[in-house]
Amino acid sequence: MIISKEPKLTDAQLAEVESIVADFNCRIQVIVGEHRCVYAILGDESHELMFNRLIGLPYVDRVDHIESPYRLMDIRGELAKQPFVINDCDLNKDLLIIAGPCTVDPKNPDLLFETAEAVKEAGAHMLRGGVWKPRTVPYSYQGDTKSLELMLEARSRTGLPLNIEVMDSVQLDIALEAGVDMLQIGTRNALNYSLLKEIGQKTQNIACKVLLKRGRHMGPIDEFIAAAEYIVANGNPGVLLCPRGTLPGLDGYRNHPDESIIPLLKQKTWAPVVYDASHAVGRSAFVPASSKAAVAYGADGLNLETHVAPGAGIGDDPKQAITPEVLTKLISDLNTIRSL
Repeated sequence: MIISKEPKLTDAQLAEVESIVADFNCRIQVIVGEHRCVYAILGDESHELMFNRLIGLPYVDRVDHIESPYRLMDIRGELAKQPFVINDCDLNKDLLIIAGPCTVDPKNPDLLFETAEAVKEAGAHMLRGGVWKPRTVPYSYQGDTKSLELMLEARSRTGLPLNIEVMDSVQLDIALEAGVDMLQIGTRNALNYSLLKEIGQKTQNIACKVLLKRGRHMGPIDEFIAAAEYIVANGNPGVLLCPRGTLPGLDGYRNHPDESIIPLLKQKTWAPVVYDASHAVGRSAFVPASSKAAVAYGADGLNLETHVAPGAGIGDDPKQAITPEVLTKLISDLNTIRSL
């Protein structure tokens, strides 16, 4: 990883660096941060001569060699210093709250608009809402592109940035054209490396964060972080990790809650960890306890399904969405836990 003395290399300097690493069958991936660029060396970094030539360049401050399977996600890397701010929420200090319905109902837009206003009032920083839905059974409701228009209207009304899950290239392009603020990659696509690479490439020069969920089938910690590396290595350092429960399920819960991996993640990587308590437990009555446990373990944020009238919602909302009133008290309790 090359760190330049100035925030960004000139075109001529970058061309010289690329020429040097090409001599050793490596290439450069430019990672555009908010305040400076980082230049990742992709390929075999074991060439001492390559390092010596790079370090000798007058505009290079240092060259870091990180012995890790995920060089860019590693907590010792330069990206650990990047700021992470979402809608005035500084994740180095504040708890990020993403809230909204599981599924946007295009037939009842007022439910979305009321929910959006209510979660903002409760203290949420970002609005989530399922536009396209990955469903186990092909006959279940799969979502509707029209719902994206409703989410954009909700953003216009509230000022809350949007979190939207995408599952393929078509949905990705539609979401990016609409200016979605955060792309969510669900558990079923957690190891879809082609999609992860495409997301990194298409978002590398725009202010779009990516929330990557953990693979549902007991994805190992290193596998989870390495999946995020695909996004960062292709240009977008704005990745957040989202544990959301795994299999096998625990009696009474939807999945097996995995809050306990949060310290393990934070020991290995700089990426903020945003826990999805809604999918971990799958029942609204258990969401507050799971959320508190996640924050006690060190979570940087929560992704919570919230609805003004869960029983009138569609998708998973009737069984696992909390109300804005519950969200309001929960945020207060979470801030108390963080202050201990």
